[in-house]
Amino acid sequence: MPKPQSRDASLDNLFSALLRLHKALLDDERVAYERVHGRIPSNGAFLQLVLNDAWFAWLRPLSQSIARLDELSESDDAASRETIPALLVSVQTLLMPTEGGEGFGRQYHDALQRSPDVVLEHAAVRALLRQSVPHKG
Repeated sequence: MPKPQSRDASLDNLFSALLRLHKALLDDERVAYERVHGRIPSNGAFLQLVLNDAWFAWLRPLSQSIARLDELSESDDAASRETIPALLVSVQTLLMPTEGGEGFGRQYHDALQRSPDVVLEHAAVRALLRQSVPHKG
């Protein structure tokens, strides 16, 4: 009997789409940051800002969710893999833009208003999430 793959194709597609969305958000946020603070001198300096500067803090929940999805999907532990659907629901909830308030939803809404690339990647992720997240009857 063949060994099951650690991650199925639909999860791979979703993971790739989330990475593309994350990159589009980072690219958009870099432009916004540079408008205020001037050019970031290198990719290394940008990485340090993404990891440590409050400007980019709103993106960290998405970054952490993507890392967690990668970790769980590569796990050989069935119990770990069983937590993937709940994680996908939390990602779906996270990716709901909101016009009011603060935090991820508001910042995400603003990024969607500014960047066509973010809009395209958002649509792709939402479509894949609809296929992957169990529907409540």
